[in-house]
Amino acid sequence: MSLNVLLGLQWGDEGKGKIVDVFASKYDVVARFQGGPNAGHSLEFDDVKHVLHNIPSGVFNKSTLNIIGNGVVVDPIILRKEIEELKEKGINVNSNLFISRKAHLIIPSHRILDAASEAAKGKSKIGSTLKGIGPTYMDKTGRNGLRVGDIEDEKFYEKYNFLKEKHQTLLKQYDYDYNIEENEQEWFNAIAYLKHFKFVDSEHIINDLMQKNKTILAEGAQGTLLDIDHGTYPFVTSSNPISGGTCPGAGIGPTYIDQVLGVAKAYCTRVGEG
Repeated sequence: MSLNVLLGLQWGDEGKGKIVDVFASKYDVVARFQGGPNAGHSLEFDDVKHVLHNIPSGVFNKSTLNIIGNGVVVDPIILRKEIEELKEKGINVNSNLFISRKAHLIIPSHRILDAASEAAKGKSKIGSTLKGIGPTYMDKTGRNGLRVGDIEDEKFYEKYNFLKEKHQTLLKQYDYDYNIEENEQEWFNAIAYLKHFKFVDSEHIINDLMQKNKTILAEGAQGTLLDIDHGTYPFVTSSNPISGGTCPGAGIGPTYIDQVLGVAKAYCTRVGEG
């Protein structure tokens, strides 16, 4: 069995997507284990540029299974657009894309909370991408989050409204104008769209595939210096993009990691403040 990890060694944009694409054909599975649509992997084939946010970079290889792991946060609207853009370019992901039931959902009010919080910081702002990543991870650790698996629950709308109302209460502390219903219909349409894909217990699938001697590449987003614990705090992301983040983010034990591949570039840049 073999599971290798590929991640960035700096603040992101080291060219991980290009490196993953080089390696992807050598693996049976490519799995994302953290982050969300705040990260983008750029790949180019035949002068056509592809930017992936939630979808693993192995999607261009038809024989590769791609898994959005439990440690990822998913914006249904962005994921739908990403899938549709791939289809327009002749790449169909319906058969080789699995989404973990334990991955958390970014709802419209998460993005509003993100923007309101960042605006309130003034000159002390973090440089957030304003895509609701931080508030979604906060709800995850606060045990209030909405997960992909909840879409299959008959009480899904009830759970959604409970979380939205919680966010509306929090937003009262900010002097911030917003329309929480503005993107709701598009969001629910995207939820209906995602029902056509396979929701899975990804940690079981990954471990079963390892037992069958399948090769797996765990793909990290962002870079190690953006790690919530070990990065340049507070100018960091809300998850663990270090190699150790693979274990909770993909549901595997540390002894299963065979090799860690780090990507760096000759000069340092970063998105946002810090």
